[in-house]
Amino acid sequence: MDLTITWRAAALQAAAVATISIALAIALPRSFFEDWGWISGPGAWALCALFTARVLRLPPLPALLGAALAGIPSLLAVIAGLHWLGALFAIGLFAAWCGAMAARRGSDPAPEPA
Repeated sequence: MDLTITWRAAALQAAAVATISIALAIALPRSFFEDWGWISGPGAWALCALFTARVLRLPPLPALLGAALAGIPSLLAVIAGLHWLGALFAIGLFAAWCGAMAARRGSDPAPEPA
């Protein structure tokens, strides 16, 4: 696992999630999240994951897969009424996924020039 990428992914994802959460909370009424949070939350999470992957130069589709997998335990926290605790846990899982992706990428041999 590439710990540098893991920590950078955690910081980027946390900052992106916080930024988009604050912006949406200012722009939209609470009723929007009660009615549409089930789609807007995962959508915002995916956008943040794509942002994080882009900044860290990680492949987008595997990053989205990692974000989706990290979101599953977060869903259990939401059901238990611990939304933000679940988000913190998901950020940690996603960051670990990114660190593992970076380590695999670093261990792959360089492609042959065409």
